[in-house]
Amino acid sequence: MTRVLVLNGPNLARLGVREPDVYGHTSYDGLVEAAAGWGGALGFEVEVRQTDDEAEIVAWLHEAVDTRSHVVINPAAFTHYSYALRDAAAQVTHGGLRLIEVHISNPYAREEFRHRSVVGAVATGTIAGFGVGSYRLALEALRELVGDGADA
Repeated sequence: MTRVLVLNGPNLARLGVREPDVYGHTSYDGLVEAAAGWGGALGFEVEVRQTDDEAEIVAWLHEAVDTRSHVVINPAAFTHYSYALRDAAAQVTHGGLRLIEVHISNPYAREEFRHRSVVGAVATGTIAGFGVGSYRLALEALRELVGDGADA
């Protein structure tokens, strides 16, 4: 079974209580359950993680390379400035794996500083603005890209 790490950056554990007008009412636990269900239905073994620590998410990307796991990532605030995260993400895609960047909100409809992603340039693709459904769309896109998992 194809393994997928769904990685989430800072403040995403606060889903459901942090700015629900921007991020919706789904809790983080709800996201974990939904992502695991969506991925399972697509034939993926999904593991969802969240951290507020930049070093930890970088280590998880290294793990993805070492374990040959594809990645769906919501870098959150790290999106806009973390070159360490960008370089670790590049190791995933340069290693022949897929990395799909997701955002719950549409960064381009928000503050100017959110309009730049340092991760996007090395990602396989980016999906944004569809609420937690962005994760479902990313997993569906990943299924299209990896097929039956033979290349995983």
